[in-house]
Amino acid sequence: MPRQPRFCPAGFPVHLIQRGNNRQAIFTCDADLAAYANWLAQGAERFDVAIHGWVFMTNHVHLLATPGQDESLSRMMQFLGRLYVRRFNYRYTRSGTLFEGRFKSSIVQEEQYLLTCLRYIELNPVRAGMVRDPGDYNWSSFRAHAFGTAPRLWSPHDLYIELGRNLEQRQKAWRALTSESLDTEAMAKVRHCANTGLVLGTKAFREQVRQLQH
Repeated sequence: MPRQPRFCPAGFPVHLIQRGNNRQAIFTCDADLAAYANWLAQGAERFDVAIHGWVFMTNHVHLLATPGQDESLSRMMQFLGRLYVRRFNYRYTRSGTLFEGRFKSSIVQEEQYLLTCLRYIELNPVRAGMVRDPGDYNWSSFRAHAFGTAPRLWSPHDLYIELGRNLEQRQKAWRALTSESLDTEAMAKVRHCANTGLVLGTKAFREQVRQLQH
C-alpha cells in the first residue's frame, strides 16, 4: 500500500528535516547544492509551498515552509527527491537510496516559535563549527533575511516582515536577533519536536492541531 502523506495541513508552518541515509553526504560540491536549490524552488512553485527559511548542510537539510494545500509539502519533496537522487546517482556512479526514509516534520506555532525555529535553522553552520558568522555560509536563508539577497525560492514570512517598516529595518532587526544566543531549552525543544514529529507550540495550539486530524 502507498504510504500516507505527512500531516502538514495548509496554512501551518512546518519545520522539515531531510537527512542522508546513514548520515551520508548528500552534497559534495556547490554544483550539487545549486541543483537541489533549483529543484526545490521549482517544486515550491509547482506545489504551492512558501519557503521561509533553509539551510543545506553536508548530510542534511532544514526547511521552514508553509504549504498552500494539505499535501503540498509531501508532493514537493517527492518531486525534489526523484530529480535530485537521479542526478546524484548518475553523477557519482551509484545506485539505491540517498535519503533516510521520509522527511521529518514538525508543525510550528507562528506567534510563539516561528522566529526561534528560523534562527535555529540559520545558525546550524555556526553550531557545527563550519563558520563563525552565519553570513559566511552561502547555503542558508540568512543572507536573505539579514542583507536583502532575494533568491528565487524565498518567501519571507509575515512575522519577519513585521520586524520593521522597510527592508533596512527588517534586516537590522534580524541581524540583532541572530547575534543573540539561542536559549538552550528553546533550542532543545525545536530539535526534539523536529526529530520526533511533535507539534512545536503551546498546549492549546497542540490541541488545535490534534482536532484537525480527526
